[in-house]
Amino acid sequence: MTSTTIGIATTLRFAVPLLSVIALIGIALSPAIQDVSERWFLRDVEQRSQLLYEAMKVPLERLMSEHDNARIAAFFTEISQDDQAVAFSLCDEKGRLLQSSRGLPPSFNCAAAAGTETPPAARVIGDGEPLLVTAFPLSAGSQRATLVVLHDTRSVNRNVGQIRLFMEIYMALLALAAIATTAFAAHRTLDVWRRSMRRGLIGDGPASDLSPEIVPIVKEARQLWREQDERSRPADDSRVEWTPNTLKLILQNELPDAEILIVSNREPYSHMQEENGIVLQTPASGLVSALEPILVACGGTWIAHGSGTADHVTVDQNDRLAVPPDQPAYNLRRVWLSEHELDGYYYGFANEGLWPLCHLAYVRPVFRDEDWHQYIAANRKFADAVVAEARSARPVVLVQDYHFALLPQMIKERLPAATIVSFWHIPWPNAEAFSICPWREELLLGMLGSSIMGFHTQFHCNNFLDTVDRFLETRIDRERLSIICQGMETLVRSYPISIEWPPKALIGQKPVAECRAEVRRRFGLPPDIRLAVGVERFDYTKGILDRMYALEMLLRNHPEWRGKFTLLQAVAPSREKLSAYQDLQNEAAALAEQINREFGAEVPAIILSVRHHDAHEVFELYRAADLCVVSSLHDGMNLVAKEFVAARDDEQGVLLLSTFAGASRELLEALIVNPYDRRGTAMALAQALEMSTEEQMQRMSPMRARVQEFNVYRWAGQILQDVAQMRRQQAIGDNDGNGRHG
Repeated sequence: MTSTTIGIATTLRFAVPLLSVIALIGIALSPAIQDVSERWFLRDVEQRSQLLYEAMKVPLERLMSEHDNARIAAFFTEISQDDQAVAFSLCDEKGRLLQSSRGLPPSFNCAAAAGTETPPAARVIGDGEPLLVTAFPLSAGSQRATLVVLHDTRSVNRNVGQIRLFMEIYMALLALAAIATTAFAAHRTLDVWRRSMRRGLIGDGPASDLSPEIVPIVKEARQLWREQDERSRPADDSRVEWTPNTLKLILQNELPDAEILIVSNREPYSHMQEENGIVLQTPASGLVSALEPILVACGGTWIAHGSGTADHVTVDQNDRLAVPPDQPAYNLRRVWLSEHELDGYYYGFANEGLWPLCHLAYVRPVFRDEDWHQYIAANRKFADAVVAEARSARPVVLVQDYHFALLPQMIKERLPAATIVSFWHIPWPNAEAFSICPWREELLLGMLGSSIMGFHTQFHCNNFLDTVDRFLETRIDRERLSIICQGMETLVRSYPISIEWPPKALIGQKPVAECRAEVRRRFGLPPDIRLAVGVERFDYTKGILDRMYALEMLLRNHPEWRGKFTLLQAVAPSREKLSAYQDLQNEAAALAEQINREFGAEVPAIILSVRHHDAHEVFELYRAADLCVVSSLHDGMNLVAKEFVAARDDEQGVLLLSTFAGASRELLEALIVNPYDRRGTAMALAQALEMSTEEQMQRMSPMRARVQEFNVYRWAGQILQDVAQMRRQQAIGDNDGNGRHG
């Protein structure tokens, strides 16, 4: 007998019993796996029905109270476009059918369906294809009814079939391994496969790092997991109305008992000591306007630098106060910084170093050792505050912007189970530009303490991945968009930020015609003057001088607009300790004076309103303007553009928007300009002034719809759902005993 024959016989001696065991296990487990899988996917369809009910409840009850059966039918028709919902019906208390959508099976029994208990219990019925029926109560005054939702369950059968297929593939691969190797080798191979599969499913590394034999299975399983998660996420259903209640539902259903902490340098409310007493101010900040609705909706704590001159006297003994003042919904925790700390951390490293480094505005970054030390100390002070405020070991911490690049790692060291989402509100430069920073590795390591690292655009995400790849020893999964550094995984995601809808600043606003008249009267302008507005801080990245030069070129090339067109520049002083900002303010004042001397003999061509403007006043300016100019030289998003669109409920007005602002990727109907091209911007100003009301409406209407749909609640919801998905994946690893917090 040859050695080959002996080897085959030995292999068969171990392989045949093992194959028998595998076959028996597969036969025994197959019905159980199929049953569990079917119940799992049916539960997903039930959850989808629940979400549809939450979205339909208020409008349906309103229509019921109005006895408007025609609009109920139309509403059913619109909602039934859902890709899995077959039909909807409305049944009264006596089991009679009041209204239904198309697609209702002839055999449907309203009396039986309306009797489904609450909470809803799914029942599979069949008339041709199997359906899932769920029933939910509705009430309008004394009127009671039941909403019945029927879902197609063919997708459940398909998914169960896929799982059965995966099980069969796994068994086949296992059998091949048993035949090809000895029992010991087969055991070792199965062990490696088991570990690789677990690592792949919990996202611990890219698929290319797994055992080659299971890469296709892991990829398909990951994709199935993502698709399954997507089906349960209202963020991807454009028919869901995103409101504070939607965020509350996400927290209740996906992050129950989660504690939300926000950390930012700028506080949402400050108290200033003035002659007549203490005055409350709401800083003009896109960051604040975007983030506050989240805590108003969800509760929690906002940790920020107490910058107001009367901030110390308005907090309790723990440096906290409840805000908003008129209707408290969350806590503001103030952190105190000395003038020396502020000079180094804020004015120095953050705004003379990182700010120009990340913006292509051609101002030279300045990096000093002392500023770096103060930046470290300030980040550590905020980390202390986060740990002190956290009531649980697993808070969700939302770290905001370039002031806190080191903070995520500092928090993670002390709260290793925390889920940390860092959002970079400004652009991220390419790797070559970032290499200027002397402490580039330390900053990147600090940021990679985040569970999720967020940017406004995918372009900025790609720049960040390239930067990490160049300067740190990490594993980067370009498919998954994740970075594994020192055993920690950080997901890199784009979350285009937005504003609340409807904006709170619109409450109490006068009609557009009255706003136009009031603003012109206030600034001493003729009633028929055409008005452009610009609203921002005095910052060299905003392109304030460039828009003035474009206005000058417009008035030179189009003399018919002299005395008939004014730019009202509402600008808040900012970072006046820094020479670059002082120079910009002085240059803007001189340029405005020069242009007014040449073109504004009777009516000023430019009005500079240099002071703090509250949100209500800013929205009044938006409503009074014929056009809004956003000419950023480089910007992460620029929420002024979205605020202007939201303010124009008359669907009039023209938005001039820089191509270098992130908002230009969303507000495509604006007049997109290159702010460095003065002639092109001047031509766009002329086009805006001559645009008909019909064209203004054609442009403004889709922009308003987009801002309404993709509002700040949707932005926050996407982040929170990604946090929830990450925690579910962590739980798998934790239950297996090999998980790690990320």
